Amino acid sequence: MMLAAENLTLRHRLHGVTARFAPGQMTAICGPNGAGKSTLLACLAGLLSPDSGRIDPELPPQVRARQLGYLPQSGEVAWDVSVETLVSLGRLPWGGALAGETMRAIEAALSEMDLVPLRHRPLSHLSGGERARALVARVLAGLPAQGRRWLLADEPLASLDLAHAASLMRALRRQARSGAGVIVVLHDLAMAMNHADRVLVLSNGEIAADGPPETALSADIIARVWSARAMWLGEPGHRALALG
Repeated sequence: MMLAAENLTLRHRLHGVTARFAPGQMTAICGPNGAGKSTLLACLAGLLSPDSGRIDPELPPQVRARQLGYLPQSGEVAWDVSVETLVSLGRLPWGGALAGETMRAIEAALSEMDLVPLRHRPLSHLSGGERARALVARVLAGLPAQGRRWLLADEPLASLDLAHAASLMRALRRQARSGAGVIVVLHDLAMAMNHADRVLVLSNGEIAADGPPETALSADIIARVWSARAMWLGEPGHRALALG
């Protein structure tokens, strides 16, 4: 089942945005600062209510908590718990789920984010990149292994070095290939070009482009939306963006 935004308008941040997102696909939401990217993602997650328009399907809170994982920009954690404890918090929406099922989900999330050697380390002893990976693992642990599931991430690459940023994008692609719908806000246009199946470009709260990366991030659209002269270099899947 698709996740859809229908004619969303919200307090001068979104203006009649309509977009449909498919499971099994990674969609990157791109755009300049203040374009409405995080606002759209929060609406899709059910964290903001639009002034008009709606999100479809409208799920009960517990169902939404189990089927949709949301990673905000801020990586604040109130307590200095271990990595494993943080990741286990992703299972809270599942309440009294079987202990074996819970442990399998935690182990899979730790492995996916290459955190098994760090599982007992306190968060205060992690680098910024390690902490970011732990937060992603918490989201992954809360998603079902099969069936309908959505992963929404707001600028997850912000604290990562090049190698770990590429590793995370590959992990998000694996989630999409396994059937999850993945929607990620990105400022790195090269990452969006090389890893996303689809790119949605926002400008001043409206959709400026929507389609395959090669189309939505063309030099003409970059010039119009970002006011920058740019040219793509390299082969498909390995593009680099040169600014003039």
